[in-house]
Amino acid sequence: MRNRHEHTLRALAALLAYPDEELLADLADIAAVLEGASGLSREARGQLLALATELGNDALLEAQVRYVDLFDRGRSTSLNLFEHVYGDGRDRGPAMIELRQRYQRLGLEQAGHELPDHLPVLLEYLSCCDQAEVPELLGECEEPLRKLGEALARRQSRYAAVVAALLALAGLPRLDPAAAPSPPEDPDRDWAERPAFEPLHSRQTAASSRGAQP
Repeated sequence: MRNRHEHTLRALAALLAYPDEELLADLADIAAVLEGASGLSREARGQLLALATELGNDALLEAQVRYVDLFDRGRSTSLNLFEHVYGDGRDRGPAMIELRQRYQRLGLEQAGHELPDHLPVLLEYLSCCDQAEVPELLGECEEPLRKLGEALARRQSRYAAVVAALLALAGLPRLDPAAAPSPPEDPDRDWAERPAFEPLHSRQTAASSRGAQP
């Protein structure tokens, strides 16, 4: 079955891409696709067009800084969907492999350095799928999509409109930013790697303390 959301999904993927000269040059075409997008309300299309307008009006460096601060400095707004479900858990690896194999079964070989669960990558895949698979896979991703969208909405980011549009295409309930408020995020704590070794003096102190116990 022909995918009538093909161009819409690619336009949404483009809006989530890192802002560069190529994206800015394509914004008029992206906006034209979204203006005529089927399956989205007038309100949803208006919010997406507002995001495209914001990207076009901002200085490129300003848009890039905002993008990095938003998507690359904390887990709650990560575009890697499995980050919202598995974190650093061991189940994330098998889920990533399964998703990559899903791409390959359609004859797609991922290019670039992004992980398979990166949302723009997933949307590019969905744009190549049959119509019936779009709501099916988006439904499977509802939990991480909702967490991402609500985190973006709480920050009053126009990027939340992209996630809201995806939920609408899947026939899922709308975002509710107040549904699950999250505590303030500490990017350094969340993204810091654990050291391979603990300081020697710490082990010696701990050993001395154990030896001093009666």
